[in-house]
Amino acid sequence: MKKFIVACCCIFVVAALGLYAYFYEGVFIDLDPDKPVETWTVQDGKTIYVNQGDGLEEFEIRGVDLGAGIPGHFATDYAIDKETYLRWFQQIKDMGANTIRVYILLGTDFYEAFYEFNKDNPDPLYLIHGVWIDDYVQNSHMDAFNAEYLTRFKEDIRTVIDVIHGQRLIELGHLSGTGSYTKDVSPWVLGYLLGVEWEARTVAYTDLEEVGRSVYEGAYLKTTADATPFEAMLAEAGDEAFQYESTRYKEQRLVAFSNWPTTDPFDYPEALKTFYEKYASVDVENIVASDAVLSGMFASYHIYPYYPDYLRNLAEYYTSTDPQGEVNTYYTYLKLINEHHSIPVVISEFGVPTSRGVAQIDANTNRNQGAMSELEQGEAIARCYQNIMDAGCAGSIIFSWQDEWFKRTWNTMANVDLLKTPYWSDYQTNEQFFGLLSFDPGNERSVSYVDGDDEEWADDDVIGESEGRTLSMKYDEKFLYFMVRGDDVGPGSKLYLPIDTTQKTGSTASADPAVSFERASDFLVVLDGQDDSRVLVQERYEVMRATSLLATTGEDPYVSPPAPDTDTFKHIDLVLQTLTDYTQLEQAIVEDMNLGENEFFFQTYEIGKLTYGDANPSHEAFDSMADFCYGDGFVEIKLPWQLLNFSNPSEMQIHDDYYEHYGVENMQIDRMYVGVGDGSDGQAIPLFEKPLKGWGTKVTYHERLKESYYVVQRMWAEGVAPEDLWRVDAGADEAVPAGADGAL
Repeated sequence: MKKFIVACCCIFVVAALGLYAYFYEGVFIDLDPDKPVETWTVQDGKTIYVNQGDGLEEFEIRGVDLGAGIPGHFATDYAIDKETYLRWFQQIKDMGANTIRVYILLGTDFYEAFYEFNKDNPDPLYLIHGVWIDDYVQNSHMDAFNAEYLTRFKEDIRTVIDVIHGQRLIELGHLSGTGSYTKDVSPWVLGYLLGVEWEARTVAYTDLEEVGRSVYEGAYLKTTADATPFEAMLAEAGDEAFQYESTRYKEQRLVAFSNWPTTDPFDYPEALKTFYEKYASVDVENIVASDAVLSGMFASYHIYPYYPDYLRNLAEYYTSTDPQGEVNTYYTYLKLINEHHSIPVVISEFGVPTSRGVAQIDANTNRNQGAMSELEQGEAIARCYQNIMDAGCAGSIIFSWQDEWFKRTWNTMANVDLLKTPYWSDYQTNEQFFGLLSFDPGNERSVSYVDGDDEEWADDDVIGESEGRTLSMKYDEKFLYFMVRGDDVGPGSKLYLPIDTTQKTGSTASADPAVSFERASDFLVVLDGQDDSRVLVQERYEVMRATSLLATTGEDPYVSPPAPDTDTFKHIDLVLQTLTDYTQLEQAIVEDMNLGENEFFFQTYEIGKLTYGDANPSHEAFDSMADFCYGDGFVEIKLPWQLLNFSNPSEMQIHDDYYEHYGVENMQIDRMYVGVGDGSDGQAIPLFEKPLKGWGTKVTYHERLKESYYVVQRMWAEGVAPEDLWRVDAGADEAVPAGADGAL
């Protein structure tokens, strides 16, 4: 009996170890090596074919990138539930898309929802699954052949393959959800997109450090004589994907490697390479497939119309036109990319954000990184799609499906608490607003809509009364709302709203416009009709001066700081990644010169300028960019939190004095003061107290499909020609949005 028990225990231990190795570690034994490998996704030349049940047919990828974040959570919380995914999948399908792309291994709810949506669906959604490389690995001391880089990359590839076949258990996964991945979604997975937007320093460092490792020859992929070490690393990773799935599951799918303009395969003049730090290239033409590859490969690029527009500085390209006869370096660049490759090209990220904040300008078609309404976003996407198709690409994927509150942007990230971004919606940060789906504050509706209708304002919202005018105020996770009521309130009367947030610095007077206040104020809202209204900031509290003066003028902001009580109130600006003058760069390119010690200064954009219109999304005249609207004897205003230097309104954190701390440091407030007056007779405007209380991590929101969603739906689901959608407002000749300083 004892021997029997021991034998049973041994069998149990061996079985447990075997199951652990199989489901947790991906260890397997090929018990049928002669079984033929199958594929239903095939690349032939520059075309992708898919067998959807009636044999191989040409397939255009029409996709949308699906992020992992929702309000109140970082992406790595994997907080999106199955019901939400199912709702989104139907909306995506109704829009006319046939594919979604995900970047990382998601939580089990995603795969369960994807399986349920597709299993009995004659018209399923397809999936392109990414394999992510984290920022630490990308920006650390290691080159791409380091074990922590390449070994982990290959392990993650195997894990993703196991997951899509429903054969993986994960606990505390690296860059992944956790749980039992048991749903086989492989019948709807088109392929794998390996890697990320490669950091040029990692590519260059690998090519320098591993100069002798430019050759790789595997069973499925090998490098050409022109390959670089980094490309050899990619060939090894891609070979792992083909080998593992072919051997374990007897299937193959398309494989692509991520890329973007920063590491595109082209060579540029030295001056251009120096300015844009374009010192590394990745070219998948140097990776070729063997006869063992039955599916194929495609080239993947993230290409946006505004970044980086190398061609606008090259004389042979900056006047080139698209098939519609418009100057369009975006189209020209896409065409060059497509013509370079012998395999299909898929633009796996393109789009523009609907943020109030802006970071970059498209030089010739006004498809900018921010400051675009939801309707303009849709028109820009339609034009981008037309350019992509006209350039001969095999597919396109819109970035992105949903807005993501946790995101950051280079020109605002110093202004906010990066550990608290999921808990408020920052309209100044463009990266948060690329989605076709918006998350608006409030469980069912926002607390206020700036639309000329005062139905949501109550007596309890009034914080003060002066000179026959009442001032009301409220706020939510995205905006501070103000309403001024009075017999003289209208487009023809000028009003001033001084705002004191710090209760520490500020001025009791403004020199221009000449107006005074009963409390030292940090900001001044000037309502001067529909076209000339704005928010001003006291110069001492101007965040762009403190963080970006060197980039815009060459001056050190801390050498001669403004006085704490200066009466100078200035426009509120954001620095752009667009030069005020490209002459030096263009001259250096033409003369084949080194840039040397040239100084470049960057444009600014007046983000404090207020846009008039109806901001109620249920109204026909809805303008998502609208900041204020007049009603009958009142005016409504909404201001994004960051515009008033809030770094984390969920805990009522604002910027402290920049010149005491030599940069942005935070302080907490529990009240602010706001006033209203017309500045007549030299009387100081009184300010009224508004108590403030943060909401912590408990956010409210509701989903809303943007106007851009319906533009894409008309294009993809209803078959309306893209040109008929983006030519509606015919604003393509404007190169700079209203409020941008300097000439292009």
